[in-house]
Amino acid sequence: MDFDLSKFDLYREDNRLEIKKAKGGLPLSLWETYSAFANCYGGVIILGVKENQDGTWSDIGLTDEAKLRKDFWDTIHNPNKVSINLLKDRDIKTYTTSNGNIIMVIFVPMAKREQKPVYINNNIFNGTFRRNWEGDYRCSKAEVLSMLRDEPEITMDMKVLGDMSLSDINMETLHGYRNRHMTYRGGHPWETLDDEQYLEKIGAAAIYEEDGKLHPTAAGLLMFGEEYRIVREFPEYFLDYREMLDPSIRWTDRLQSGSGDWTGNLFDFYFRVYNKLLKDIKIPFKMEGGNRIDDTPVHKALREALANCLVNADFYVGRGIVIKKNQDSIILENPGYIRVGKHQMLKGGISDPRNKALMKMFNLIGIGERAGSGVPDIFSVWDDEGWIEPVVHEQYNPDRTVLTLPLVKQAKKTSEKNKRKKQAKKTSELKQTSKTLENKEKILVHLSQCNFAKTSEIAEQLNLSEARTRVILKEMLDAGMIGTRGKTKKKEYYLVQNKEEQE
Repeated sequence: MDFDLSKFDLYREDNRLEIKKAKGGLPLSLWETYSAFANCYGGVIILGVKENQDGTWSDIGLTDEAKLRKDFWDTIHNPNKVSINLLKDRDIKTYTTSNGNIIMVIFVPMAKREQKPVYINNNIFNGTFRRNWEGDYRCSKAEVLSMLRDEPEITMDMKVLGDMSLSDINMETLHGYRNRHMTYRGGHPWETLDDEQYLEKIGAAAIYEEDGKLHPTAAGLLMFGEEYRIVREFPEYFLDYREMLDPSIRWTDRLQSGSGDWTGNLFDFYFRVYNKLLKDIKIPFKMEGGNRIDDTPVHKALREALANCLVNADFYVGRGIVIKKNQDSIILENPGYIRVGKHQMLKGGISDPRNKALMKMFNLIGIGERAGSGVPDIFSVWDDEGWIEPVVHEQYNPDRTVLTLPLVKQAKKTSEKNKRKKQAKKTSELKQTSKTLENKEKILVHLSQCNFAKTSEIAEQLNLSEARTRVILKEMLDAGMIGTRGKTKKKEYYLVQNKEEQE
């Protein structure tokens, strides 16, 4: 069977392809790549191919394909070398290239949540790898622990906090929640329960086995506790809303969980931020049956996006939850990778929240979607409104998920000849706006990983000219998203949040 290397170009788009010469047998780095692909989104490893200096590939072939295949299967079934074998016979194929050379193609699937971390050399903390844009990298201990926390079906927020009591619950917040529950589900049988019984029913409290008494769960503490109590269990807990609508002012509004002038819990944060997000957003006026519809699809989409951000956060991972509202976008960031994977999340149909108890609490007051269709619905609403498509980014080390919701209109289609030139110009401008948003996100990701970078380094990452890169960087500087140190040729850019954390 002839083999065309170009068919695998698709995998290069998100760095899911690795080629290795394998002239002297199986390369040791193959197993690092296997671990990295399995712990991310899978990928393809090609043996018997080398990459030329100009980026093209040349097949050099394998001298003993049968021995190589046997060595591979022997090794991957050795638990002292590889923690788990994810491959079946069909995942390894041999091809003959047009040059008559034999190459081997290994298809590595994405590991399931309960199979992660996939590690090598019988060393979970030193042998777990992941894939980023630069290649394979060794995971930090925090990343490994995050995968281990996500392994069981019982999520981290179901943990019963035996060293805390129900007095750690802020009753004013709880009663506000109960009022919303009664409004949404009038006549619900839990209305007549006392507070302790109600907390147990919604999953905010549970019996602690050691003393047989009712104690808060992690979800109850996060939802109804106060910040200074929450950080006793979650030292990295941090909620931050940043509004940057005026380029001349660093923050036009800001809300932080540790400010001390409010509870700092998830329930109060959700409603304070939701109301701020709606303000100043031009939502189309809608009528139905002669009555104005105050709860539009945009309202629902924003509720869904904000709830997803909170219930999928890993509160043991640093940098916390950050919500940013700019003139042209809303950005929602939460610590933690996407449990079902980015592709499945965008496709929908599977719901696997990191904090199932929190999800239940939001569902009880009509917020959130359990069927796994939440994110696709958000994309659909944005398309219906004519806004540029949202963007989802994943960052690693530390794990982070970023959802960007542009508030910029797409180009409108038209068939009128006398408007074609004008429309083409608008389309170009809107595409440029979308591309600029994407480039800004890439810059934020890059700076979060390297701390400081020069213009030339950032331009290389974006594949842009330095002149265009400087324009984008100036916009981000004016918005207070990044900062600079040094002068002229030695000038370097840094992520403002990283700098604040270092200080």
